[in-house]
Amino acid sequence: MDLEVEPPTQVRAGRLRPAVDLPAAERAVADLLRALGRDPDGVHLSDTPRRVAASYEEMLTPRDFDLTTFPNDAGYDELVLARDIPMISLCEHHLLPFRGVAHVGYLPGGRILGLSKLARVVELFARDLQVQERLTMQVADWLGEHLQPRGIGVVIEAEHMCMSVRGVQAAGTRTVTSAVRGALRENPAARREFLDLIRG
Repeated sequence: MDLEVEPPTQVRAGRLRPAVDLPAAERAVADLLRALGRDPDGVHLSDTPRRVAASYEEMLTPRDFDLTTFPNDAGYDELVLARDIPMISLCEHHLLPFRGVAHVGYLPGGRILGLSKLARVVELFARDLQVQERLTMQVADWLGEHLQPRGIGVVIEAEHMCMSVRGVQAAGTRTVTSAVRGALRENPAARREFLDLIRG
């Protein structure tokens, strides 16, 4: 008797965002330079508007990818954790970067995920004008919706340039946010295991 094998599934992952208007962004940067008392036509600044506009376009445009899930044939029911995923985003209040690491874990249900996709999902939401709290929830909610695990946990630790280089100038300060769902929220032992593994 032939056993029916469930195939992998793929979902094209991306987010609809308005395209960056590069010529308008370049003009805006040139205007900003003038407002700051600088000459955007000077020898060292003449290409700065183009560079800045291109930099923001890159930081605000996540790469599309295929979210591939596989049947959990082995019935694996323990925590899967990707730790120290590098991430960078832009504070929507100051347009300055915040950067750090994300830790993403899940308790599989009927499907498991290609591990690189955990990092891809972090990037999907990080490449935007963000606040860290919302970014953390978006990663957890998106994975919960598309993977349907028994539990999901996301912790992000990041240093915010808007806090490090201006205002209070508290260099080295890291902000930690978390979002836990399902069994990782409801089961104290599972939650403790998740947090302990993050701490190493």
